[in-house]
Amino acid sequence: MKTHLMLLSAATMLLTAPLHGRENGPANEPEVDSAPAKNRVQIALLLDTSNSMDGLIDQAKTQLWKVVNTFTDAKRDGEAPRVEVALYEYGNNHLSVDNQWVRQVQPLSSDLDSISKALFSLKTYGGEEYCGAVIRRSLSDLRWDDSKDTYKVIFIAGNEPFTQGPVDARKACKDALAKGVTINTIHCGSREEGMTGAWHDGAALGGGKYMAINQDRAVVNIPAPQDKEISDLGIELNKTYLGYGKDRAAGSARQQEADKDASANAKAGAGVNRAVTKAGGNYRNATWDLVDAARDKKVDPAKLAEAELPEAMRGMKPEDRAAYIEKAAKERAAIQEKIVTLNREREAFVAEEMKKQAAKSDQTLDEALVETTREQASARGYTFAK
Repeated sequence: MKTHLMLLSAATMLLTAPLHGRENGPANEPEVDSAPAKNRVQIALLLDTSNSMDGLIDQAKTQLWKVVNTFTDAKRDGEAPRVEVALYEYGNNHLSVDNQWVRQVQPLSSDLDSISKALFSLKTYGGEEYCGAVIRRSLSDLRWDDSKDTYKVIFIAGNEPFTQGPVDARKACKDALAKGVTINTIHCGSREEGMTGAWHDGAALGGGKYMAINQDRAVVNIPAPQDKEISDLGIELNKTYLGYGKDRAAGSARQQEADKDASANAKAGAGVNRAVTKAGGNYRNATWDLVDAARDKKVDPAKLAEAELPEAMRGMKPEDRAAYIEKAAKERAAIQEKIVTLNREREAFVAEEMKKQAAKSDQTLDEALVETTREQASARGYTFAK
């Protein structure tokens, strides 16, 4: 996996960099709702995309929704949290040596469709894995919330020694903890190798948890009788979205693309988990959907120009616009309620099936993320439904 290509010419770097977009962020960042939230959860995923990490990336692509769904039924002081996710890749020689092989793929965002698209765009290519560099970049780049009550966490996953590179990884972890950001380290390989490679040190200094996973182990997904109906209802939800303004076409396209990617990985459970995410409060699209925008009081539908409205609403009187949006909102809520009910039944079925199977000694990425986020968020006052 270690391929020393530090002597790549500048010309080669210029040719390969466009394959991955800008080094400091995605080329076309979506407009993001930046309104303050009382309960905010901020999660940054730092993924090694060097050679042999295909299994890790595949797990991340298909299991993103499980991590978000961890907070679907979470509450603190009676309120649900808003989840924001950021994504970085590191250790890929298609990136820039000037940025120490690090790229911000997605800033902290609650736009889950864009995050899904970013994950599915990742490709592996052998390189130099500098954990300290990517941690430092995520600390300086991202808009971390100042509140001490916000659950702010970095998950960094990789398989080379944690201390490689010109940036002191141990100091970066201490700096994160001082900023109120927890560092959880995930070694892709045996627990013993990770200990030798100082991955445990990173978690200890960053106030987090050290985990070892098998990145090549297939994600365990137990088919349930409710799966098809849940997935179908997730697609049905799209009919309740009323695109408006300049971002409607792009927003709808991102939604459909994320659905398509999840459906293509249905065997790993991505389709079902994606539908459950869309039924939860953290799936927000107020920047392009009138139902969400009206609910959050982001726009006054009565004041929108005709050209900014969905075609079906053009020519309507202001009071008719409000009624049309309310009708779509009720239809959406009814579908979401069905998904939530079916998912409770599904989870009960899966839990019983899991009891019949022998426990695995090695975790996959989703298991590590879900278990740890629940533990750490609980310590910060969040409660989760049983």
